[in-house]
Amino acid sequence: MSMKEQIKNTMKEAMRAKDKPRLGAIRLIQADIKRIEVDERIEVDDARVLAILDKMVKQRRDSITQYEAAARQELADIEIAEISVIQEFLPTALTDEEITAMIEDAVAQTGAASMADMGKVMGILKPQIQGRADGGAVSGRVKAALCQ
Repeated sequence: MSMKEQIKNTMKEAMRAKDKPRLGAIRLIQADIKRIEVDERIEVDDARVLAILDKMVKQRRDSITQYEAAARQELADIEIAEISVIQEFLPTALTDEEITAMIEDAVAQTGAASMADMGKVMGILKPQIQGRADGGAVSGRVKAALCQ
């Protein structure tokens, strides 16, 4: 079953259960997918859906930070709830050990020796970590590994 079908089925379940917050979050997911399909005149595949979901989580984390800084916890709680729904469709997160192993493998594959090679390393890592780890955090760890 494709991710789009899985999201659609989950939406139907939320409708039957009359779970309005969950249904709202799922509709936001579908709206983002549909917007990209219409704007780019394409049919998104599972990899692109994964990228969309990853971006949505990142946007919500940024919003949470801003809401908490403005002492608007009720709005931050809504974003937190949306993140939990979105993460249901993402693959399981990578552990620190798995990320470290992936970085070491990518550095070995590319023969990276300096920061100039960071793009090559991230090019290999990005498809592997998509939706499973924060790209910014992994990028920081790659920088640290290349600066040693």
